[in-house]
Amino acid sequence: MTVSQTRKNSTPIKVYCLPEEKTQIQENAEASGLSVASFIRKVAMGYQVESIVDIKQVIELGRVNADLGRLGGLLKLWLANDPRTIDIPPTLIKALLAKIESTRQELRTIMDRILDI
Repeated sequence: MTVSQTRKNSTPIKVYCLPEEKTQIQENAEASGLSVASFIRKVAMGYQVESIVDIKQVIELGRVNADLGRLGGLLKLWLANDPRTIDIPPTLIKALLAKIESTRQELRTIMDRILDI
Protein backbone atom coordinates (compact mmCIF):
# COMPACT_ATOMS: atom_id res chain seq x y z
CA MET A 1 0.00 0.00 0.00
CA THR A 2 1.46 3.36 -1.01
CA VAL A 3 0.84 6.53 0.94
CA SER A 4 0.25 9.60 -1.18
CA GLN A 5 2.63 12.41 -0.41
CA THR A 6 1.14 15.59 1.02
CA ARG A 7 2.66 18.66 2.53
CA LYS A 8 1.29 17.67 5.95
CA ASN A 9 3.44 14.55 6.11
CA SER A 10 6.53 16.24 4.61
CA THR A 11 9.44 17.81 6.45
CA PRO A 12 8.84 21.46 7.42
CA ILE A 13 11.41 24.22 6.91
CA LYS A 14 11.97 26.53 9.87
CA VAL A 15 12.66 30.18 9.25
CA TYR A 16 13.84 32.42 12.04
CA CYS A 17 12.86 36.06 11.84
CA LEU A 18 12.48 39.11 14.01
CA PRO A 19 9.02 40.01 15.38
CA GLU A 20 8.72 42.92 12.92
CA GLU A 21 9.61 40.63 10.03
CA LYS A 22 7.03 38.07 11.16
CA THR A 23 4.39 40.79 11.36
CA GLN A 24 5.27 42.03 7.87
CA ILE A 25 5.13 38.50 6.44
CA GLN A 26 1.73 37.92 8.07
CA GLU A 27 0.38 41.23 6.71
CA ASN A 28 1.68 40.45 3.21
CA ALA A 29 0.13 36.98 3.32
CA GLU A 30 -3.20 38.43 4.46
CA ALA A 31 -3.11 41.07 1.71
CA SER A 32 -2.58 38.32 -0.86
CA GLY A 33 -5.38 36.18 0.53
CA LEU A 34 -3.01 33.32 1.32
CA SER A 35 -2.01 31.53 4.50
CA VAL A 36 1.47 32.41 5.77
CA ALA A 37 2.75 28.99 4.71
CA SER A 38 1.34 29.31 1.17
CA PHE A 39 2.63 32.86 0.88
CA ILE A 40 6.18 31.91 1.98
CA ARG A 41 6.16 28.83 -0.29
CA LYS A 42 5.08 30.85 -3.35
CA VAL A 43 7.61 33.64 -2.71
CA ALA A 44 10.44 31.18 -2.04
CA MET A 45 9.69 29.30 -5.25
CA GLY A 46 9.76 32.53 -7.27
CA TYR A 47 6.05 32.85 -8.00
CA GLN A 48 4.46 36.28 -8.32
CA VAL A 49 2.07 36.86 -5.43
CA GLU A 50 -0.87 39.11 -6.28
CA SER A 51 -2.68 41.27 -3.75
CA ILE A 52 -6.44 40.87 -3.40
CA VAL A 53 -8.86 43.77 -3.31
CA ASP A 54 -10.97 44.25 -0.22
CA ILE A 55 -14.57 43.26 -1.04
CA LYS A 56 -15.97 46.04 1.18
CA GLN A 57 -14.08 48.63 -0.84
CA VAL A 58 -15.38 47.19 -4.09
CA ILE A 59 -18.95 47.40 -2.74
CA GLU A 60 -18.28 50.99 -1.67
CA LEU A 61 -17.00 51.82 -5.17
CA GLY A 62 -20.16 50.32 -6.65
CA ARG A 63 -22.32 52.48 -4.37
CA VAL A 64 -20.43 55.64 -5.29
CA ASN A 65 -20.59 54.75 -8.98
CA ALA A 66 -24.39 54.26 -8.73
CA ASP A 67 -24.68 57.70 -7.07
CA LEU A 68 -22.78 59.26 -9.96
CA GLY A 69 -25.03 57.51 -12.46
CA ARG A 70 -28.19 58.83 -10.78
CA LEU A 71 -26.81 62.35 -10.55
CA GLY A 72 -25.69 62.26 -14.18
CA GLY A 73 -29.14 61.06 -15.24
CA LEU A 74 -30.82 63.96 -13.45
CA LEU A 75 -28.45 66.43 -15.03
CA LYS A 76 -29.05 64.93 -18.48
CA LEU A 77 -32.83 65.32 -18.04
CA TRP A 78 -32.40 68.96 -17.07
CA LEU A 79 -30.04 69.72 -19.95
CA ALA A 80 -32.45 68.11 -22.43
CA ASN A 81 -35.22 70.44 -21.24
CA ASP A 82 -37.32 67.47 -20.17
CA PRO A 83 -40.81 68.67 -19.14
CA ARG A 84 -40.46 66.84 -15.82
CA THR A 85 -37.52 69.06 -14.88
CA ILE A 86 -38.95 72.42 -15.96
CA ASP A 87 -39.44 73.55 -12.35
CA ILE A 88 -35.89 72.71 -11.22
CA PRO A 89 -34.11 75.97 -10.38
CA PRO A 90 -30.55 76.63 -11.62
CA THR A 91 -29.34 76.72 -7.99
CA LEU A 92 -30.36 73.09 -7.62
CA ILE A 93 -28.45 72.21 -10.80
CA LYS A 94 -25.37 73.97 -9.41
CA ALA A 95 -25.78 71.96 -6.19
CA LEU A 96 -26.09 68.81 -8.31
CA LEU A 97 -22.85 69.63 -10.13
CA ALA A 98 -21.13 70.21 -6.78
CA LYS A 99 -22.44 66.85 -5.52
CA ILE A 100 -21.12 65.12 -8.65
CA GLU A 101 -17.70 66.68 -8.07
CA SER A 102 -17.62 65.68 -4.39
CA THR A 103 -18.69 62.15 -5.33
CA ARG A 104 -15.90 61.99 -7.90
CA GLN A 105 -13.45 63.02 -5.19
CA GLU A 106 -14.84 60.34 -2.86
CA LEU A 107 -14.43 57.77 -5.61
CA ARG A 108 -10.83 58.88 -6.17
CA THR A 109 -10.08 58.61 -2.42
CA ILE A 110 -11.44 55.06 -2.32
CA MET A 111 -9.46 54.10 -5.41
CA ASP A 112 -6.27 55.51 -3.87
CA ARG A 113 -6.95 53.56 -0.67
CA ILE A 114 -7.37 50.33 -2.65
CA LEU A 115 -4.14 50.91 -4.52
CA ASP A 116 -2.25 51.46 -1.24
CA ILE A 117 -3.01 47.91 -0.07
